[in-house]
Amino acid sequence: MSKLAESFVEELRQAVGRDNVLTDPADRWSYGYDNSRKHNEPDAVAFAVSHDQVQRIVRACNQYRVPLVARGRGTGTTGGAIPLHAGLVLSLERMDRIIDVDPANRAMRVEPGVTNQAVQDKAAEHGFFWPPDPTSSAYCALGGNLALNAAGPRALKYGTTRENVLGLRAVIGTGDDIHAGVYTTKGVVGYDLTRLIIGSEGTLAIITEATLKLTPQPEAKRTLQAVYASVRESAAAVSRIMAQPVTPCALEFMDGAAIDMIRDYSNVVLPPAAGALLMIEVDGPEIGLDAAVESVSHAASGAGLIELKAAKTAAEIAALWTTRKALSPTLRKIAPNKLNEDVVVPVSRIPELIEGLEKLSRDFGIPIVNFGHAGNGNIHVNLLYDSQDPKQEQQARPCLSQVFDLVLELGGTLSGEHGVGREKRDYINREIDPVTLDLMWRIKQQFDPNGILNPGKIFPLNFSSEDAVSSSEG
Repeated sequence: MSKLAESFVEELRQAVGRDNVLTDPADRWSYGYDNSRKHNEPDAVAFAVSHDQVQRIVRACNQYRVPLVARGRGTGTTGGAIPLHAGLVLSLERMDRIIDVDPANRAMRVEPGVTNQAVQDKAAEHGFFWPPDPTSSAYCALGGNLALNAAGPRALKYGTTRENVLGLRAVIGTGDDIHAGVYTTKGVVGYDLTRLIIGSEGTLAIITEATLKLTPQPEAKRTLQAVYASVRESAAAVSRIMAQPVTPCALEFMDGAAIDMIRDYSNVVLPPAAGALLMIEVDGPEIGLDAAVESVSHAASGAGLIELKAAKTAAEIAALWTTRKALSPTLRKIAPNKLNEDVVVPVSRIPELIEGLEKLSRDFGIPIVNFGHAGNGNIHVNLLYDSQDPKQEQQARPCLSQVFDLVLELGGTLSGEHGVGREKRDYINREIDPVTLDLMWRIKQQFDPNGILNPGKIFPLNFSSEDAVSSSEG
């Protein structure tokens, strides 16, 4: 039974149409999930198709003090789209227009519900691409990419979402309309609210339009697969690769545990002594690409290298990437309850991270598999605990807590591209000092004075500005 006032629900219906408001429990149930596999049922779901409709809905939520969670397609893994306080889920999946493509200025204007893949396909028609390429690109919505500052392998060379958005149109928590950013690649008038809103996980504003910065498609691409005897030797190769002039467009890493798992659950063939693997892609003009590959290959060579394969044709490239693509389905098959964290450490400290994780795995009796974007130190740490095993169920969260402590000790950060959401909110004050966290909270209050936008996310449970200040002073 919905707890919302009937007058509020009627305002929603007037804003978006009666058929675009769901109040039946059976209809709204699925909108309480995201890819974190956690659930909390909203009191209602509304579908907007325009900026004006979003604005009307936010104003109504602000007036009635109804918690509001904006949702794309629910592919996030940290619980950012879960309505922890019930209230209203505002689905933006029907705001899926590509408004305009401007090849002369390398720009595209889109609505938040368009998929990443649709953007890539439209950009490709004009000889461009949009650099952010998360694993879920075929399905995930641009609004989610913006909310989490999504990245993917290409961020190594081309940057994250923040570096590839020129401007935004959005609605803040009061229902007011704002424009942030510029239409040019340079602009320093006022504060950079575009970069502030991107990555704020819907806690500051609801984005209704974005101007994306497009990049010309490279003429050619080469793919390399390098297999090493140990993680330390592969990490040394990563440092060498990143120190030479050619920046790869992708530099992916898998540790020995990931390799063993692929061997056990797929038909991929790798050398018996493989202790770590790098997938390396180099792109650019056809002229000079062979020399660039030679430079990267030279850097990849060295102590511990067991095998180095190169691919040029589409079929050869697909064959090499089969190894990496076999990993995620394998993990889902054997560990449906896994904890997947996307931590980041300085590249030179990857060996210490992996060695520390191996120790934690032994200490807590929980298998840990690691892979990710080695070129920028973004490692996906997977705790493969069995929720049906009472001991592992009890040990999983304490183990995760020590994983985060290890990352911070190595000068890293708790999230590279998945965000904070619900899953990491109670760890955030380990990384961010009280004064800075207090400032973030005050910024949140300026955008959303009544706290209706995605409450319960990012900030630790029961966090208050006064607590942060007293902790800093004490």
